[in-house]
Amino acid sequence: MPARAAPLPPAPLPAELRRRLQDLEKEEDGLSEKECVKEKLSLVHGFLQADAQNQLSDLETKLHREELSEEGYLARVKALLSKELSVENGDAAALSQTSNGCSENGAYGSDEDSERAGHEGEDDSAMETEEAVASSSSSSATVSKTRKARRSKSSGENKKSPASSRVTRSSGRQTTILALFSKGSNKRKSDEVNGEVKQEMNPEKEEEELEEKEQDEKRIKIEAKEGSEIKEEATQVKTTPPAKTTPPKCVDCRQYLDDPDLKFFQGDPDNALEEPEMLTDERLSIFDANEDGFESYEDLPQHKVTSFSVYDKKGHLCPFDTGLIERNIELYFSGAVKPIYDDNPCLDGGVRAKKLGPINAWWITGFDGGERALIGFTTAFADYILMDPSEEYAPTFALMQEKIYMSKIVVEFLQNNPDVSYEDLLNKVETTVPPAGLNFNRFTEDSLLRHAQFVVEQVESYDEAGDSDEPPVLITPCMRDLIKLAGVTLGKRRAARRQAIRHPTKIDKDKGPTKATTTKLVYLIFDTFFSEQIEKNEREEDKENAMKRRRCGVCEVCQQPECGKCKACQNMIKFGGSGRSKQACLQRRCPNLAVREADEDEEVDDNIPEMPSPKKMLQGRKKKQNKSRISWVGEPIKRDGKKDYYQKVCIDSETLEVGDCVSVSPDEPSKPLYLARVTALWEDSSGQMFHAHWFCQGIDTVLGKTSDSLELFLVDECEDMQLSYIHGKVNVVYKAPSENWALEGGLDMEIKMVEDDGRTYFYQMWYDQEYARFESPPKLQPSEDNKYKFCMSCARLDEVRQKEILKVMEPQEEVDGKMFYSLATKNGVQYRIGDGVFLLPEAFSFSMKLASPAKRPKKEAVDEELYPEHYRKSSEYIKGSNQDAPEPYRVGRVKEIFCSIRSNGKPNEADIKLRLYKFYRPENTHKSMKASYHSDINLLYWSDEEVTLDFKAVQGRCTVEYGEDLTECIQDYSASGSDRFYFLEAYNAKTKSFEDPPNHARRAGNKGKGKGKGKGKGKSVSALEQSKQEAAEVKLPKLRTLDVFSGCGGLSEGFHQAGISETLWAIEMWEPAAQAFRLNNPGTTVFTEDCNVLLKLVMSGEKTNSLGQKLPQKGDVEMLCGGPPCQGFSGMNRFNSRTYSKFKNSLVVSFLSYCDYYRPRFFLLENVRNFVSFKRSMVLKLTLRCLVRMGYQCTFGVLQAGQYGVAQTRRRAIVLAAAPGEKLPMFPEPLHVFAPRACQLSVVVDDKKFVSNITRTYSGPFRTITVRDTMSDLPEIRNGASALEISYNGEPQSWFQRQIRGSQYQPILRDHICKDMSALVAARMRHIPLAPGSDWRDLPNIEVRLSDGTTTRKLRYTHHEKKNGRSSTGALRGVCSCAEGKPCDPADRQFNTLIPWCLPHTGNRHNHWAGLYGRLEWDGFFSTTVTNPEPMGKQGRVLHPEQHRVVSVRECARSQGFPDTYRLFGNVLDKHRQVGNAVPPPLAKSIGLEIKSCVLAKVKEEATDNSKPEKMDILD
Repeated sequence: MPARAAPLPPAPLPAELRRRLQDLEKEEDGLSEKECVKEKLSLVHGFLQADAQNQLSDLETKLHREELSEEGYLARVKALLSKELSVENGDAAALSQTSNGCSENGAYGSDEDSERAGHEGEDDSAMETEEAVASSSSSSATVSKTRKARRSKSSGENKKSPASSRVTRSSGRQTTILALFSKGSNKRKSDEVNGEVKQEMNPEKEEEELEEKEQDEKRIKIEAKEGSEIKEEATQVKTTPPAKTTPPKCVDCRQYLDDPDLKFFQGDPDNALEEPEMLTDERLSIFDANEDGFESYEDLPQHKVTSFSVYDKKGHLCPFDTGLIERNIELYFSGAVKPIYDDNPCLDGGVRAKKLGPINAWWITGFDGGERALIGFTTAFADYILMDPSEEYAPTFALMQEKIYMSKIVVEFLQNNPDVSYEDLLNKVETTVPPAGLNFNRFTEDSLLRHAQFVVEQVESYDEAGDSDEPPVLITPCMRDLIKLAGVTLGKRRAARRQAIRHPTKIDKDKGPTKATTTKLVYLIFDTFFSEQIEKNEREEDKENAMKRRRCGVCEVCQQPECGKCKACQNMIKFGGSGRSKQACLQRRCPNLAVREADEDEEVDDNIPEMPSPKKMLQGRKKKQNKSRISWVGEPIKRDGKKDYYQKVCIDSETLEVGDCVSVSPDEPSKPLYLARVTALWEDSSGQMFHAHWFCQGIDTVLGKTSDSLELFLVDECEDMQLSYIHGKVNVVYKAPSENWALEGGLDMEIKMVEDDGRTYFYQMWYDQEYARFESPPKLQPSEDNKYKFCMSCARLDEVRQKEILKVMEPQEEVDGKMFYSLATKNGVQYRIGDGVFLLPEAFSFSMKLASPAKRPKKEAVDEELYPEHYRKSSEYIKGSNQDAPEPYRVGRVKEIFCSIRSNGKPNEADIKLRLYKFYRPENTHKSMKASYHSDINLLYWSDEEVTLDFKAVQGRCTVEYGEDLTECIQDYSASGSDRFYFLEAYNAKTKSFEDPPNHARRAGNKGKGKGKGKGKGKSVSALEQSKQEAAEVKLPKLRTLDVFSGCGGLSEGFHQAGISETLWAIEMWEPAAQAFRLNNPGTTVFTEDCNVLLKLVMSGEKTNSLGQKLPQKGDVEMLCGGPPCQGFSGMNRFNSRTYSKFKNSLVVSFLSYCDYYRPRFFLLENVRNFVSFKRSMVLKLTLRCLVRMGYQCTFGVLQAGQYGVAQTRRRAIVLAAAPGEKLPMFPEPLHVFAPRACQLSVVVDDKKFVSNITRTYSGPFRTITVRDTMSDLPEIRNGASALEISYNGEPQSWFQRQIRGSQYQPILRDHICKDMSALVAARMRHIPLAPGSDWRDLPNIEVRLSDGTTTRKLRYTHHEKKNGRSSTGALRGVCSCAEGKPCDPADRQFNTLIPWCLPHTGNRHNHWAGLYGRLEWDGFFSTTVTNPEPMGKQGRVLHPEQHRVVSVRECARSQGFPDTYRLFGNVLDKHRQVGNAVPPPLAKSIGLEIKSCVLAKVKEEATDNSKPEKMDILD
């Protein structure tokens, strides 16, 4: 018996069906009993309970075995039906699907069936074909002329598969009545194919076949009436309400019977011939008289057919590429057949033929001259190559050609560009002009998604044909996105086999950048040093792989047997190989797993718990002392309290003195020895002691295993230990950078710093464990009197503690039990009376109660028929919303500094208080947020409200000036520092009015309370004047900069704004970006060539390149910056030999070689956030390892651009380095508050969590910048706007807009242009509501007339959705059989709908595709600005908040912080790419200012060193 599916819960019979049954009862006399039963059974078969279906099957079997007469059979079927229908009372018909009552032996065709070309053969799946070919190549069945076997002509197989034959004539046994009922959907099998093939079809396989059939047929079907009745039905169905049950589908071609686009074959002309007769027509003969064209299996005649139509038994025109033929549905075709040599597609000279077929196979034989693919059919009699379709079949066939051509574009594009994004592919598809003669004029995203399944299958078959060590095209980022979006089923071998397009040639890949040019040092680190590491990793990975599941086990690929022929199989022990390669059979490489692994590599988990820093030793552990080992040498040199200090000690006959380095035994003998410097020796009540200043070994730093095993790092960790812990003396050498360090770059250097004799180590850097900073060792030296116990770590830790202690100074007077002061210090910063201070938002509140940020109104009930996807919006969280953004700092002015006086009459200086005046920001007044949008972000209002706070609540110092008192204009004052605020008015909260500030507000630095003498005025010159004078004294020369991978110049622009650098050279391979760089930096030499070629030239002593441009020479470059592209590594998580060699040749390695050769004073590498996580952070570690080995101080961190003044979330990894003798810059503190979700900036490396030095994590000086701030002043434009220059039509509205337009008056607005989206996409954009958070889930399910004159269709919901149930009105929610937990069915795909079918199809697995077709929110921010705004791209929130279009180039440029005057180059997509790839200039500016302060500090330090020696001599 066939395997059965579990019954679904009963569903009511549709009204339509009940009506039809009643009509049958009435008309009974018009039909024979047999016809009536047949009709009823066909109507209700799908609704019968499982056991009723089983009974039917049993009855049929009995009839078949002649155990039951036909009358008896009919009577029982009738009784069964009436019983079932009365139980259900016409309502609760149960749904239960079996394979349409198909018995074990297979039902035989009726008389009309046998007239057709016979029974369906076996399913020609690749799996069976392969097995059969393997096992029965010896027994090739001889098949008579008419009995031609079905076969598959795919690239891999040479048309031989005797596995399953097509039988042409019925074998004449008694047919069953149920065979008349079964609608051609069951598999007919012959039990007499010359007795041979049958043996291979074992019962299990038959069961499998049936089960698979059931999967395909498990639909609730209402079998349609033949002929004209179908049309009637279609018109009736149209008026029905939304689907509570599945709409009726044709059992054969699976098209909806109520689809207005369902077309019928119009019939053949009278002179059309049957296939056998037509084939003997002399017009087609190309044989000599004595040749028999039908002799051998190989030589089926080949003809061409033109003006063809393909249709099913019911006459529905249908596509042949949706898996129908593969599922043994009988499809026929008619047309004019022509001889194979005739290339003219007109009807002349053709033989009209009717009902050719059924089609056994269809195939593609590659591209005819490159453009058009040749498609062919095979029937039992002949092969036919398709020419032109008939007029009515043309639209259906055009889709077929479109999909084949589409797969050609995709495969060729990805071969050459493996690292592109989905948006790039989309751009390629949309900009490709279809070849002449195809029936469509442009490719769109809809057509790409429509054909995604086929395209991906082509990519799979292309990968199969490729070399096994090439990375598969399937796991490129772009294919993974397509697979997710379209919900492609991977590993469908059966169809893919038949349709592998033979790509005429393996396309030559475009050569990307050449082999990396490296300096010897970088090469040594990356090559020799790591070959062992890689081998070790591979060994570990083998172990790991043994544990790990290598396949999903579900897809067809996983389930097939090993082929035994490929390289991998031949290596397996069972096929006689060595078993060493451990590779899966190439035919069984699981695509699902490959894609999943590639996805996992890209996800980075930010939330890994912090690991405690491994403290070296347990402090104060007493250890039994072995006195005989240890003896003091000489007398104590100093007595200090109870301690006797010594200079030397003898341990195990080895003499140690203060300053020597030792190895120390750990508590656990299995652990390696610790290393320390002895900084003091003494004896006291604890015994014989020493003070250990620890060294940190490389493996304990962020470098991990990449470090040099002999390199140590100084750290600020030390402790007192017992001498008995000392294991022995070691030699630690300080390797100082050489005198001409800067000129030694690129010279061949030995990678070893010291010889490895087991006791010798070296150090060159101090290491900060929390921030992962490598710096030059501090220059502290002991004074004469504390040499015997001077510990650098103690000194530094003490310095830090001293800084952190809050202190008051300059007491003024005592009043009312309080002591007043004029100065307090915290973290090395002085605060005086009259200074401005930053406080956290919770430090004080305002008497003006703020209207809390508009909480979104509660959702109203939505019409689910109109908006069927709205239910997916359950989460309150809206991407790109500032609902959670924190408030900026509160600002106050210090009025008094005091401490209370204790009972003993002394002030309690541990508890310092401040009395402050509160400043209001514009949004804190009654005008609320609207006021802040128009005013400057650093504008405040004075108020006489006061508040008393703890001094420790202060977050920092700032400068607040009265605008009228400034000597310069407000713009210049504000621009010269990020902590500058001003006020022009005072705010009175009681009266809600603005007034002139009182007199005491205008003078900075009032005296205390005005009581008593005071100590004169506080600091009357604000911090401002002082810093100005300092800056004026030192005129900094700008650093000569080389910008590699410069793009259009965002990084350089920011550095220029900071005034730190002058970019003299830039390298950018992509011509449009290089042109843009030139436009904005006319003085820069821009090299448009491969950076590896240039470095090679310079290293070989060339002064100019082939174009005569002057190359920078050693010593010329003071700053090197750039963002090397890293696409290649994102998809490969661990290193193995192949990915490793890819990394060795990457641009990161080239960039590091530039650094090594030029040895600039400062180096900056910018990259995507995941740079720090690629390959288990190996890329980051190797980068830092190279820099440390070169002698650079270096660190890394992740910054959020949104915190530096753009309305965009963009996290970027930054690696900073400074030459020896320079100061290593800190990361800049955030200036603006930003959404906390986007500000997770810590990095986990080897389970340790690293943070950057940033302290402003909860708040910041300024409010967040919004989309409104960014672009509300730009004029309205339409979809596809292309005018390169228009006028602004208005003044800037916000502070940001005033900054971005610049001080020079510019009437012309450039590049406010946007991509022209297709008619369907434009309609979708038009229907996205304007409310915040709107996206595709808010689209109405309606028919819409498009701008190109066509009309969209409604999306049909055809399946019960397991996960989300039904809508409140009981409507279905699934759009594909996978919603019910079954495999996807290609026939379920829908196109040209307003709601894109693929989104509800795959939404459950992908967070409901939140944000696709999403609008930006005026009060929110941009998602990361991408290189190509696409509503269905990775970053789908690209619609304007109010206009029906994607964002313009200028809007994107503003979201990145480019000034409006900044020039871009090329077409609209070139410009989008330039903007999307750039570093936001405001972020670069902040980093530039940090570098500038380091340069300034060094200049100052050198100046003071020359003038006065410090108490602790600082030695240079």
